[in-house]
Formats: sequence, structure tokens, C-alpha cells
Amino acid sequence: MSQDIKNLRNIGIIAHIDAGKTTVTERMLFYSGFTHRLGDVDKGTTVTDFDPEEQQRGITIYSACVTLPWKSYTINLIDTPGHVDFTAEVERSLRVLDGGVVVFSAREGVEAQSETVWRQADKYRVPRIAFINKMDREGADFYGTLEEIHKRLNCKPVPILLPVGQGPAHVREPFRGIIDLIAMKMLTFTPPEGTEIVVSEIPAEMQDDAQLWRGQMLDQLSMCNDELMEIMMNEQPVPEELIRKTLRDATLHNILVPLLCGSALNKMGVQPLLDAVGAYLPSPLDMPPVEGINPKKKDVKLARKPKSEEPFCGLVFKIVADSHGDLHYIRVYSGRLKANSRVLNPGKDKKENVPQLWRIQADERKQVDAVEAGDIIGVIGLRNSVTGDTLCDAHEPILLESIQFPETVISMAIEPESSTERKKLSEVLEMMKRQDPTFRARENEETGQTLISGMGELHLEVIKHRLLRDYKLDVRVHKPRVSYRESIHKDVEVTGECHRTMSGQSHFARLTIRMEPFAASPAPIAVPTSEVAVQLPPEYLTAAMEVLSELGQGGGMLGFPLMHVKMTVLSGQTHETESSELAFRLAAADAFNKGLRDAGIVLLEPIMSIEVTVPEENLGDIVSDLQQRRAMITRTQSRGNGTVIEAQAPLASLFGYANAMRGLSQGRATCTMEPASYGPAPQEVLDGFM
Repeated sequence: MSQDIKNLRNIGIIAHIDAGKTTVTERMLFYSGFTHRLGDVDKGTTVTDFDPEEQQRGITIYSACVTLPWKSYTINLIDTPGHVDFTAEVERSLRVLDGGVVVFSAREGVEAQSETVWRQADKYRVPRIAFINKMDREGADFYGTLEEIHKRLNCKPVPILLPVGQGPAHVREPFRGIIDLIAMKMLTFTPPEGTEIVVSEIPAEMQDDAQLWRGQMLDQLSMCNDELMEIMMNEQPVPEELIRKTLRDATLHNILVPLLCGSALNKMGVQPLLDAVGAYLPSPLDMPPVEGINPKKKDVKLARKPKSEEPFCGLVFKIVADSHGDLHYIRVYSGRLKANSRVLNPGKDKKENVPQLWRIQADERKQVDAVEAGDIIGVIGLRNSVTGDTLCDAHEPILLESIQFPETVISMAIEPESSTERKKLSEVLEMMKRQDPTFRARENEETGQTLISGMGELHLEVIKHRLLRDYKLDVRVHKPRVSYRESIHKDVEVTGECHRTMSGQSHFARLTIRMEPFAASPAPIAVPTSEVAVQLPPEYLTAAMEVLSELGQGGGMLGFPLMHVKMTVLSGQTHETESSELAFRLAAADAFNKGLRDAGIVLLEPIMSIEVTVPEENLGDIVSDLQQRRAMITRTQSRGNGTVIEAQAPLASLFGYANAMRGLSQGRATCTMEPASYGPAPQEVLDGFM
């Protein structure tokens, strides 16, 4: 198994929407022999975009996993979405991957979502290689995109392939091949399928450029390897193997990013990309041991090496919900996992049965008996585990860091047409919540409506289509609306009381709390242990703090979830015979309600970061429209023949913006937006809810 794990690559294909991720993935599958026909995004015939919604829209919505062979390597490949509404799919994939291939469009360069996925990869310290795609497109600019990658992503890209020409066939110097700067050869790909690679000498007119860029590559690599630097100082030829070894080491330590180029659609440059995945991206053995804590002793840190001899530990990173049994995707970090075994979920302190293990190939599955460290596997039959949960050996427990997901920003109301539909809707929504950690659903008992919340208009639209098309529910769907939040205006100290008789028994408790605005916590609500030593029995204090936490998550005066609020228990008063956990729960609820009333309401609205790329002649109209939508423009810069506007605007003013923007620019402008933060809503918006 040691040889196998050394040649195993767990990688993700990540990029901005429309950079060509799925086409790159399809070409990889074809050239590796996994498929025997070339899938096409436009025709809906791709392997990884197998959902009807994906095929109809021509975009990736759900991350898909396939295992493919390439030479001596086994590659577990995950094709992730590019649209910001589905950023959770990228987040959870990066959490469990060892390496990434980041795809850029040679025409559009580094776009907003490119920066987002790059930051996500930085967070998890994922080694990357970059692939500049669409070199055959009108306006393709390899060198401009290279400069943008360097400046906007704050990294050090190292070109190891150089394009020969750029642009479509009708330009004077069309893209027709690539130069391998390590072997110093030109590679061309024979049409129509590009399976045969012709290796030839570099054309005379490209010799100087090739020597210049090879020199720059060696200069960058020499800073990472003393042996290579010494060879260069002695003006001796540098062995290819030393170049590849140095580049691999620099990539694994996130010092350099190997940069390749090609055109996946025109079947050029994909085989060298597969070679680079094997040569420069890490195997599980190259990654540091995964770290966690002892679930019984939270201050004790533990680690697991990616070896089969270690105790088993893995992380659930994705769930595909099914009425016959959910399919849990698990990254195995250490040890062995066998079918028909029992494991521990240390976060919930519950044992789980693992009846079946399945090797996932996009929408196909193959049953296996066991898997070992470094692998990605599907499990059917888990009952209590959700995305972000750890599974481990019951005798050697370890709790890994979970996966954090952003707050939802947009809601939509759904009403079932009958009580039968209500029950069916409730079951389907529960299933969808298990599958998508950024999806929320709650029922308003007063109106009978169910509110579903997500990351954007497209996210809700996809969910709506699934409810109507896949589950054939008879429901009325209302227009999307903003998911507001509430906070408080000022610090207050209040005392809540319980002094009542229930079922003939007296209950007494008195609790004083401080409630204050608090934006420093990563959690929306903070209920820390009391600063002052509270002379309360631990069970009373725990009961009171549980209620404060539950009420904080449940909503404020206007019914919206609270955020940026800290509640601290200051003191409490008990009675010898009449105090109980119930009494302190009621006193905590009384204190919470008094605190909200006295502290004053602040209504918070979601603020979006928006990036608009617009032709110069339409710039004025677009800027004027953004200002009318309460947008704050933070930066404008020229890119190619257009201008990029970066701004922040309230989500409430951006409904339908994509259509309005296309109308103002005759369809030539493009935009991307992603949640940035929450900010105070105008007084008139607050007045509308009072």
C-alpha cells in the first residue's frame, strides 16, 4: 500500500465561473482512458455535471468526485462549482483535498471568484498549480493573466509552459502549441482529438523568448535549492530531474505555483497538466499529519499520520441525501476503514455502523470491502453524522476541526397547498438541509409559510426547481427576500426573575446578565462563562446559559436571528427549597427579553461585494446605476478593453441587477457578487418592520 499512497493524488479543479473547469475535467477523463468519448458542457454530455439542472444551465452546481488513472498515478479528482452561490461546495472540497488545479481564462484573467477560491485554498494551505485556459480565444493574453496572478493573488507563479501564439485561427499568430521550458521542446497536439503529442524543436523565432523565460524559471528555483544555485553559478547545464524535484518541493511548501497553459476545448495542453498533477502536487504522505484534540480532554492535542498502521480517523465532508439512505463522502486521513465495522463520532459521542463502502465515480458507484489512509470514499448507512463531523476508532478517539460555512443572505417563502404536501415538504427540506450546509428552512407557525434561505438568487432558484421538478411538490413559491439580522444598540444590565407556582410547587430564581454589542466573536452569538465568580450551582448556571444561547439563535424583537451580541451572566440568587433548573431557565428567558427591550434594536442587512467588468463607453451608466442602488465604489481599474468596478452594495438593492446591467451595456458587461458582511439598514427599512 505504501507505493499506492505515494502515487495517490487528491485534487480539486477550482476556478471562477466560465473559466473552463468542467471542460478541463472532461479532457482529463478522456485522456486517462476513464471515458471513451469527449463530454461537452454545451451539449449536456459531461460526466461530472450529471444533474439535470447542471446540464440545462451549463454550469457546475454540485462537486463531483471521480477516480482516474494516469501513468503510475491514481487521481481522486473533484470538479467544484465556480458560481459564488455554491461556494460551500468549494469550501468543503478544499478542506479535504491535498492539492488544487486553479483554472484561469486567458481572456478574462483573474476574476472575483478566482480570488475567493484562492483565499479559500490559502486558508487550508493547499498546494496549487495554475492552468491558463482558453488560449485560443479572441483577446487571450497569457502574459497579462500571468501578471494578474502575481499581483492580485499575491503569489509567485512560475511558467513551465509557454504558448506558441495566442488567439483563434484567424489572427496572425494563432495559438498552435506550447513550449516545455524544462525539456526545451515544442509540443503540438494532433487534431481532431489531440491524443497524439508531437515533440519537436523550438521554432527559431521563439528561441530567444524560450531562453529568457527558462532563465527566469531557473532564477526563481535557484532561491529554493542550493545545489541548483551552485550549478548555475558554475554555468553548467541544469539536469531536468533537479528542476522537477526543486519545483515539486517549492510547490509543496506553497512557495511557488507552477503555471501551465492550453485550450481544453481545443484539446491542447491537458496531458502536460495531468503530468504536472503527478509531478508537483502532493500525495497524502507529503502532507503534515492531520491534527485534532482529545474529545474528553479538550486541551490535549493529537495528530494522525497518513499511514494504514495508525488508528482510523476521517472527516465527513459532503452528504448526498436519499430517501433510501444518505451517502456520506469521507476523507480517510489515517488507518483502515472496513465495511461492516463500527466507528465513533466523537463530536456527538455516538457509535456509527459502517455497513457499506462505495467508490464514487460521478453518478456511478462501485462497492468495495475496505479503504486505507489517504483515500476518499462514500459510506451508506450512517445515522447521526453530518457534514464536518469526525469519525474515528472508538478506542483511539480524536476530534478534527469541523468545516465552517457562511451565513445565508437571502430567503424565499414557500406554502404547501395541502396538509399532505406540508408533511412531504417538511421531509424533503430536512433531506436538503442534510445535503447542503448553506441551506436553511424554518416554518412560520403564524402564517403557515416555510422560509427557505440560501447564498443567492441562483442558489434559491436551483432549490425551487428541485422541489418542483425532482420531488414534484405542489407548493406556491413567493419572491426572494433579504435575510436580515438583528443586533443591539448599547450595553445593558438587566435582572430576570422567576417567582411563580406551577402544579402546586413554588419556583424561584433571579439572574442578572449583561448584554452588549460584540463584533469580535466568529460566532453570531457569544455566551461566555461569567467573568465574575457566580455563586450558583453548576447545573443552574449551565441551564441559564443554554437558554440564553438558544434564544439568541432563535431571533430578536423583529423575529430575525441575532448577531454580534454578547451575553454574560453576572450574578444569581437562589432559594433553599424553591430553586431549580426550570426556574433558572425561566429567569434567563425573562432577562433576555428585558435586555433586548432596554438595549434597543439595530437592524442589519447583508452587504455584497460586487465586481462589474464593463466596456469603457458604458462605464458612466453602470456607475450611476450602482450609486442609485446605495453602492459604495471601492476601486476601478482598467483591464484589457474594459474597466473593472469593485463596489459594496446592500443585497436588497441588487435583486435583478444582472438583467439591469446587461440592459445598460447591451449585454456586454458581466458581474459577480459574493456576501461580504452585515451593515446597519436605513431607518426607513427598520420602520417598515415596526
